[in-house]
Parts: sequence; C-alpha cells; structure tokens
Amino acid sequence: MELFLVRHAIAEPRDDRRLDADRALTAEGRDKMSKGVRGLARLDVELDRIAHSPWLRAAQTAELLRPLTRSGAPIVATDELARSPRDALWPDLLGDRVAVVGHEPWMGELCAWLVLGDRTRGASFGFKKGGVAWLEGDPRPGGCVLRAYLPPRVLRRLAG
Repeated sequence: MELFLVRHAIAEPRDDRRLDADRALTAEGRDKMSKGVRGLARLDVELDRIAHSPWLRAAQTAELLRPLTRSGAPIVATDELARSPRDALWPDLLGDRVAVVGHEPWMGELCAWLVLGDRTRGASFGFKKGGVAWLEGDPRPGGCVLRAYLPPRVLRRLAG
C-alpha cells in the first residue's frame, strides 16, 4: 500500500475565545495547499480513500485533496487522527493509496511508528503545514519505508 501522511494547511492562529478544533484554514493556507495538491497530481498521485482528523482545519485540508481521489473514493473523519497514533487507526487505512490528514506532533509520531516502529521518534519527522510524507509498505509499526518527504514548498514548485 501507499500511504500519504499530510499535515493540515496553514490555519487561523490560536485564540482563547474558541476551541483549537474549530480553527479554520486561512485564505493563504487554502491557496498554498491547492498548489501543493496540483504538485501531487503532477506525481500521478491518485487516492482510494482520505481519512482526516475531525478538527476543522484537517477536514478542510482533506477537501482540498478531493481532486486526487478516484471516483467515489470516501473522505472520512476519524478521531484517531486527533491524538497520538495507536492501533485503533489501522481500520481507517483501507485501500491501495490512502491519505491521512492530521496534526503535529501526531503526524510525525505516526510516520516514526510506521517507518521506524517507534512513535517516540516523531520529532525526526517534523511536518511543515501542508507537508506530505509518502510511505509504502504494510501499515503497521516498522512496516513501511519512506518513499519521499515532500515539504509544501517542493509541492508548490512541482505544480509549476
């Protein structure tokens, strides 16, 4: 399987007047992520499924990935992407090419868990907002290899 770990795009700043989960993408975040999606399209990325954190900014980022999905591909929210990774996430990873959209530090932890078998080394895979890690293998601890790490700036350059 190919698994694309995506950190949400640029969101509104933290604010004591609202819940962190309610922060939306900014216009800049939507624009930059849309360009990044075009970069992924230039790499022939086509997705069978997108799973995302239920937090607003992750859901909005997942919607921006929709052009990469095959017809009828589901986009589903899972609470498992709004916390440190654990075994309960595996059922959400169905398909040959799946994207998951979430948050730091958990995306770094998930990448470290899948590649190294050790989620405590998540800082080794710091994701910039809109960044993507392209993994290949069996979605289990230590079962994947890192095929590519694509910072958002690289994705936008690929878009042309």
